Amino acid sequence: MNRAELQILSRLREREAKTLLGAGHHCGAQYLAGYSVECALKACIAKQTRRHDFPDKDLARKSHVHNLEQLLGLTGLETEFKKARDENPNLE
Repeated sequence: MNRAELQILSRLREREAKTLLGAGHHCGAQYLAGYSVECALKACIAKQTRRHDFPDKDLARKSHVHNLEQLLGLTGLETEFKKARDENPNLE
């Protein structure tokens, strides 16, 4: 799966989560929202690989998880997320 496919999948899961939330299915909405975030983080990680470069094996192995904190760490966006979280407690 490449970066563009992960971005598309992230947006699709976000729309599905919003639909479920609107229908009162909070658990399913939460699950799909998490999946959307996971795909978005993996798209950020994929952006680190340049076209025609051989992918970093360790980065690839570490990114095959469902742990959002670990994925966030691999994106290099921890500082930006911390700032956003400080400004918006709902992100916690």
